[in-house]
This record gives sequence, structure tokens and C-alpha cells, in this order.
Amino acid sequence: MSLRVRLALATALVVAFSVALASVAIFFSMRADLLQNVNNELKDAAAAIQGRPFVAVPPAGKPLNVFPAQHFGENDHFQVVSAKGTRIRPTNEGAMPVDSHTLAVAAGTRDAFFADMTIAGVHARVLTVPVASHFAMQIATPLNNVDHELQRLELILLLVSLAGVVLAAGAGAIVSHTTLVSVRRVSDAAERVTSTLDTSERVPEKGKDELARLAVSFNAMLAALQEAIDQQKRFVADASHELLTPVTSLQTNLEVLAKAPRLPAGKRKDLIGDVLGELREVRKLIGSLVELARGKNGEQRGPVRFDAVVSDCIDQATLRYPKLHFVAELERTTVEGDAARLERAVWNLLENASKWSEPGGLVEIGLAGGEFTVRDRGPGVSDEDKPHVFERFYRAPAARGLPGSGLGLAIVREIAEDHGGSVEVADAEGGGALLRLKLPGAVPAKSS
Repeated sequence: MSLRVRLALATALVVAFSVALASVAIFFSMRADLLQNVNNELKDAAAAIQGRPFVAVPPAGKPLNVFPAQHFGENDHFQVVSAKGTRIRPTNEGAMPVDSHTLAVAAGTRDAFFADMTIAGVHARVLTVPVASHFAMQIATPLNNVDHELQRLELILLLVSLAGVVLAAGAGAIVSHTTLVSVRRVSDAAERVTSTLDTSERVPEKGKDELARLAVSFNAMLAALQEAIDQQKRFVADASHELLTPVTSLQTNLEVLAKAPRLPAGKRKDLIGDVLGELREVRKLIGSLVELARGKNGEQRGPVRFDAVVSDCIDQATLRYPKLHFVAELERTTVEGDAARLERAVWNLLENASKWSEPGGLVEIGLAGGEFTVRDRGPGVSDEDKPHVFERFYRAPAARGLPGSGLGLAIVREIAEDHGGSVEVADAEGGGALLRLKLPGAVPAKSS
């Protein structure tokens, strides 16, 4: 069942329920008004009779006071009941039922009351009132007119209810059709995107209501999807290009080794060293690509002693770059994050600084207030390169002769942003580059 049909049915059901409640309220209100009129007429008739002298006589005799000798069905019908249950009637027609409530009124232990009864097959309204000591009078009037009016009212309300439901269903269908036009546009666009994989599809954005915002959100999602696809294509193209260089070099060196098995030992050793170096670069590049592709997947976040992570990375850098001097001032710091990814970011910053430092150079490292800084004494970063140094595969002209893939700083930025932080580059005072990694929520670590 379509959403449009469900909306139309829901509208019809709501209207039907509302009309039914209104019809019931109208019916009982009209019934109460009609019965109130009948009750008032019975009260007036009872008051007129109660004002006459009354003397009870045996059933075979005639009452001393005069009752109107009218036939039931045309006007009011009367009956006098003693406390013992004896009936006295002006005619022999239509004896009224007598129950304990009637006898209680005759005995003076109950007040007057109204009741509906069937007398000689006629639906009637009966008022029972006391008329003398140990006697009660029942005065009845037929409800034929009242019943007829109520039956007419029932028919009218039924027809009105049915018409209201039909009109509501039609109006609901029209409104749902009009309202769901925007939803249908989005649905059709989604189906076309699914079948064609064309994320350039857009939905017309009309109005300012919730459905218009749905179209805006859908278009924004498609734009984001298109951007992600474009980034993926660029990433694959760049990765292929970066892998091509070391793989080509590997192939060349291996072909030389294969064609010249009697190379001098020194030359052969150099070629094998080049092959191993290229393999290390390929492995490093693949690791970087995996890190970028993994992103937040597989993270295990928790409290991390960031100063300990930095200290471990400095120890590794000291072994990897024995000709450099690493000087650090670290504040005991705890951050919330993934220890392995934070270690990767710190290492990439240290490796970047080491790459630009001359043998015997100084790399200064600091950690304070949740800000990690690395300063080298290299040539620094030009103003033209600063906006791009954290882009994937970007390599400044001066770096193209150095080993690396241009992914290290891009990985640092991604890790920083995944942790709610940032990374930036600036010129260091006195020369060189200064990189700052800022992490939110850093607190001083407690002494152990």
C-alpha cells in the first residue's frame, strides 16, 4: 500500500472517528431535549390531577374524582396504584407495569420518578408521583413522535457521516498527492542515481517547508557523495602514480640483475641495496595508503598518556636518525583518543622534521597545554606551499628529490581532525619550520 493511499485512509479514519463522536453527541443531546419536553408535559398533567380531591374506592366501583376518559395513544394515560399494588384506571385499556419502585412512591418512601415502559405494545414515557396517602399515580404519554424524530435524526447523521468520510478520503487523496510531489521527486531521483550511478542528479528545491528541506538535504548528500567519489578517483590516480615510480625502478634494477649475472660484487651490492630501498618505500607508501583508507575504522579510544607516546617516538627517531639531535620539553599530559593513531601522527611530524634537517642538526620538540610542537632547522616552508603541505600526495618542489610520498602530513591532519584537533605550519623564529598539533581535552597527567 502506497504512502498516498495510507494518508488518504488515515484522513478518512480520523474524520470518521470525529464525525462519529459529533453524531453521538448530537443524537444524545437531541434525545435529552425531546425527553425533557415530554417530562415537562407529564409534570404539568400530574400537577393538574394532583390538585383534585381523590378518594379511593374498591376496584369494582368508580373513583369519586373524575379522570379524563381518553384512550391511550392519543393523549395521556393514567393509572392509580395503592401501596398494596391495587390498580385503579379510568378505562380498562393499557394496564401499566407496577414494580417495587412504584409501590415505594405509593407508600411515601420514594420520590417521584420517570421511566420508559411498553404499555399495550406502545413505547411510552411514564411519570410516577404520589397523589394521596398510600396511593401513587402513573401518568404516561406515548413516545411515538419522539422515536420518529430520533429515527430521522439517526438517518440524517448516518448520511452526513458517510458523506463526510467520502469527502475526507477524497480530500486526503488530493492533499497527499500534492504534498508528496516533492517526496516523489526525491524518490525518483534516488532510483535514477541507483540505476545510473550519476551523482550529478539534483532535485528541484521549491518552497521553505520540511519537504523543501528534504530536497535540499538530498541534494547536499548527492554533492557530498560526488565529492567523495571525486576524491576517491583522485586518490586512486595519485596512489597509482606514486606507486609507479618505485615499481618501475624495481623492475629496472631487477632486469639489470637478471641480464647481467656476472656484475661486479660492488655493483651488484649497490643494485640490491637500491631494490631493498625501493621496497621499503613501497611498503611505507602502502602503509600510508592503508592508514588513510582506514580512517576512524578500528579505533580503540580511551585515555592516552600523550607525553609517553611522544617520548617513545623520540626514542625511535634517535635510533633512526643517529646524526640528528632531538631535544624535548614534555609536560605530563593525558588526552582522549586512539594511542596507535596518535603515535602515527607524532612519528610523521618527527620524520618530516628529520627529513629537512642537515646532519648534526637540531630538532626541538615541545608538549604543553595539549599542544605538540616540532621545530626543525631546515629551509622552512614557502608561502606558496603552506596552504598545500597537508594535502594528499602534495610535495613541494624542494622535496621532490627527497624520499617520501607526500602522505605523511596528510595523515597527521586526518588524525588530528578525527580527534577534534588541528595541525598547522608556521615559520620558526630564526629559520626552519614549526608544526603545531593541537588536541582538545588535554589534561595534566597525574603523577604515578
